[in-house]
Amino acid sequence: MSLSRKGFLKMLGLGALAAGTKAYALPGRALEEARAAAKKLKITDVEIFLFDIPLTSPFRISIGELSAANDLLIRVHTDQGVTGIGEACPFPPITGETQATNAAAARTIRDMIKGKDPLAIDDLLRQIGAMVHSNPSTVAAYEMAFFDILGKVAGLPLFRLFGGTKNVFETDITTGLDTLEAMRDEAKGHADKGYKTLKVKVGLDPDEDYAHIEAIRSAVGPKVNIRIDANQGWSVPQAIYGLKKMAPLGIQFCEQPVVASDTAGLKTVRSESPVPIMADEAVFGPADAIKLIRAEACDTFNIKLMKAGGMLNSIRIAHIADAANMRCMVGCMLETRLGLTAAAHVVASQANIIYADLDGSADQTIDPIVDGITVQAGTLTLPEKPGLGCDVDPAFVKKLPRVA
Repeated sequence: MSLSRKGFLKMLGLGALAAGTKAYALPGRALEEARAAAKKLKITDVEIFLFDIPLTSPFRISIGELSAANDLLIRVHTDQGVTGIGEACPFPPITGETQATNAAAARTIRDMIKGKDPLAIDDLLRQIGAMVHSNPSTVAAYEMAFFDILGKVAGLPLFRLFGGTKNVFETDITTGLDTLEAMRDEAKGHADKGYKTLKVKVGLDPDEDYAHIEAIRSAVGPKVNIRIDANQGWSVPQAIYGLKKMAPLGIQFCEQPVVASDTAGLKTVRSESPVPIMADEAVFGPADAIKLIRAEACDTFNIKLMKAGGMLNSIRIAHIADAANMRCMVGCMLETRLGLTAAAHVVASQANIIYADLDGSADQTIDPIVDGITVQAGTLTLPEKPGLGCDVDPAFVKKLPRVA
């Protein structure tokens, strides 16, 4: 059977599912023809673009500083006219990747997947294989595009394809390291806009960090949640001292107080701290989650698509945590609303992901994304559109440098 692009999309008809109509209303023959057409999908081309988004001001954490999101945009084309998009957002201080290494990996992956079935996602990821260890952001971008195609073919938003329902939830917003006055004023501004939860970077001298958090708590009052993130900046003794001192300020939890490789040190901090401990840089993939659970080194995980290599591994980490009766957060690097929308689909799909830190685009000077998530006063809403539910402004894409 041969179908034109128009006929293929019409036959699929499954977009009606996203609009709430009943699947069984489709004629049996139409479903069979749609399935047959979907099975014939082949990847014909991949476009790779340098996706640079300047920030309003440098973003500083304890282990580094960035002034722009130097990302990649991936577009995977198929022979039936269905296109999927994805974003790679390297964060050198954490993943060790750069835009240049991501671009090199993206070219290699492009050559590997041409002519393949974009819906055979597990097979494609196994073929890409070990690249997830050195370029997890690039793998995440490709996987994002594959799932975008799958969702469009199925006529379902990804969070529903994954079995989830909670397309409205709360996200925090982050205050990076700066002077006490600048951090206090920024955090107060976020609270005044309606954010109920603030994330504040620490990881300097614990007494200096305490002064920052005390000033912010005084500015925002007792009802706003404050969570802190040391990004590996403290030693074990510093972490224990600092967390005991900050606990009376009402800290929801502390992310990655010590270096990621020090599992024993993380466990020691957890055993001594009155503040719950969340692993971030210590948990990239599912194997790390198992190791940390066995070591009893943390209370929760911060899952990031750009560390884990995509949505599947992120969901696997959440499943591992759920089996251990642990809760999770999904966080971000400096993704645009494209990557953040993908991350939000993961949050919406898993009951034990109860925290979200999806504010990576908050300080970007340009928003080139069409549709996708919206955030109002800290309340994030996912669209009910098939696939990721977003795209990139074509006029913006035309200006992007293409990776040959």
